[in-house]
Amino acid sequence: MKALRFINKFFYKYKYRLIIGVSCTIIAKILSLITPVLIGQSLDMVEKYIKNEVTDLQIVKDLLLQNLLLVLGAVLLSGVFTFIMRQAIINMSRYIEFDLKNEIFEHYQKLSVNFYKKNRTGDLMNRISEDVGKVRMYVGPAIMYSINMITLFVIVISYMVKIDLTLTLYTLLPLPILSVSIYLLSREINKRSRIVQEYLSKLTSVTQEYFSGINVIKAYGIERQSFNDFDTIADESKEKNIALYKLQALFFPLMILLIGISNILVIYIGGMRYIDGMISFGVIAQFIIYVNMLTWPVAVVGWVTSIIQQAEASQKRINEFLKVEPEIQNFTDEITKINGKIEFKNVSFTYDDTHTNALKNVSFKLEKGKTLAILGKTGAGKSTIANLIARLYDVDKGEICIDDKPIKSINLNNLRNAIGFVPQDAFLFSDTIENNIKFGNEDAVKEVIVNAAKNAHIHNNIEDFSKAYDTFIGERGVTLSGGQKQRISIARALIKEPEILIFDDCLSAVDTETEEIILNNLKEVSKHKTTIIITHRVSSAKNADLIIVLDDGHVIQNGTHDELFNQIGFYQDIYNQQLMEKIAE
Repeated sequence: MKALRFINKFFYKYKYRLIIGVSCTIIAKILSLITPVLIGQSLDMVEKYIKNEVTDLQIVKDLLLQNLLLVLGAVLLSGVFTFIMRQAIINMSRYIEFDLKNEIFEHYQKLSVNFYKKNRTGDLMNRISEDVGKVRMYVGPAIMYSINMITLFVIVISYMVKIDLTLTLYTLLPLPILSVSIYLLSREINKRSRIVQEYLSKLTSVTQEYFSGINVIKAYGIERQSFNDFDTIADESKEKNIALYKLQALFFPLMILLIGISNILVIYIGGMRYIDGMISFGVIAQFIIYVNMLTWPVAVVGWVTSIIQQAEASQKRINEFLKVEPEIQNFTDEITKINGKIEFKNVSFTYDDTHTNALKNVSFKLEKGKTLAILGKTGAGKSTIANLIARLYDVDKGEICIDDKPIKSINLNNLRNAIGFVPQDAFLFSDTIENNIKFGNEDAVKEVIVNAAKNAHIHNNIEDFSKAYDTFIGERGVTLSGGQKQRISIARALIKEPEILIFDDCLSAVDTETEEIILNNLKEVSKHKTTIIITHRVSSAKNADLIIVLDDGHVIQNGTHDELFNQIGFYQDIYNQQLMEKIAE
C-alpha cells in the first residue's frame, strides 16, 4: 500500500469526520452485541423454567418482555449510529475525491506542452476519472467496512473468549486458512488490477481519438476498420477484466465455506460441552449468533481487499503523473511589468520528442510597439519562435530577453498574461460564441466583445446566426468554418488588450479581401503593441516594421518590405509568385 500513502494527508485534513465515523462504528457494534447476550439470557431462563429451576411463569415473561424491549432499543440506537458513521465516512470520501481531482487537474495545468505531446488525452482523462473513482472506493467504503470489521472482530472475539475460551478457539480455527488465502489472492489481484486500468486507459484513448477524428473516418469510409480496431482492444480489455473478476469470485465462496465450518464446530463442540454440563444452551445460541455476525465482515474481507488492491494500482498510476516536474518553471513570484521589447540572441532549439532542430542561431531585436513578420516554408521554424516567446518551451542554446531581461527571470504568469496568442490551429470550447471571445477577458462587457468581433471582421457573421452571440458551438468549434474559427480566436486575443500580440498563420483560412480588412483593423488596434505576424503571405507581412525569412531554422533574410523586395532571394520570389496568382484569379 505504498502508493496509497499519498492519501494520508487527506485523512489528516478530514480527521474529525474520520474520528466521528470510527467512534460511531464502535458504539454501533457494541450496541449490536447486546442482542446475542439478551437472547442467551432469555434462552437460559426458558431452559431453567423447563427444568423447574424457576417456577414462576410471570418472572419468565417479564424477563422476556424486558429483553425484547432492550433488543429493540439497542437495534434502533445501533441503526442511528450506523447512519451517522456512513454520513461521516462516505461524505469524507467524496470530499477527498473532490480534492484529489482538483490536485491532479491543477498539476496537469502546470505541466508543459511537451508533456501533452508525449501522453494521450484518453489516458490523462482516465487517471483523473476512473483511477480517482477507484481511490474513492478505498477512502470511503473500504475504510468504513474495514473499521466495521476490525471493531466487530475485536469486540465479538473478546466476548467469546470471556464466555468460553475453548469453544472460541475451535470456532476461530479456520481463520489462519483465511489469512493465507487473502494474502495469496491479494498479490495476484493487485497485478491484474493494474493491467485492467492500463487497458481501460488504452480503450479511453482510442475512443477519444476516434470521436475527435470522426470527420476523417467518415470522409475515408473507414468506419468498419475503426470498429474492428476498437473491437480488438475492447475484447482484450474484456479478457483482462474477466481474468480479474474470476479471481475476485473466489473470495466470497471461500469466506462462506470457512464461516460454515465455524458454525459446524460451534454446534458440535458446543453441543458436547453442553452435554458435559460445561456451558448452558444459551451460550451455544450466543456463539451461533456471534459467528453469523462475523459472516459479513469476513465475507467483505475479499471485497475490501479487492478494492484496496485496485486503489493501490490506480493511485500508483496517478502518482506517476503527479511526480512529473513541469519542464517550464516559474522562477520568481515577483510581479514583472511587461512592456513588449523582444530580443533573440543566437537562439537554437530542438524538439526532444521528434529531435527536429527547429531553430539554429536565430537573432533579431523587436522594439516595443513595433511589428515583426516571419515568413518561410512549412517547417522552417516560424511557430517555434511564437512558442518560445510565450515560454511554452525553453531554448537549448542562446537567450531570449523581454524588456532587456532574460525570459526565465520574468514571472511566468505575468509574461503569459501580457501575450495575446492566436495559434495556428484555432481552438474553440464547447460554449457560446460570446463566452469563447470572453475567454480572453472574462470581465468584458458586451460592447467590448462586439468591438473585438468587429475588429476581427466576424461581427456580421455572428449576427447572421439565429442566436447571434449566444449561439452554442460544438466541440472544438465544429459547427463553424475554418475562417470563422480563426476570426473568433483573433477577437479573443484582441479583447485581452495585451502588450504583445502573436498571430500564428491565423489568416490562412480567409480570402485575401477579408485578410486585407482584418490587417487594416489590426494595424489600428495594435498601434502601441508589439506584434508578431507569422504568415505564408507577403500581403500579411509587407506593412511590418521588420520582416525575417526563415529556412530550415536559419534566418536567411531580414529587413523591411522595400529592402527585401529589392533583394534577390526567397522574399522576392514568393512576392512575385503570389502576385502572379492574384492576377490569375
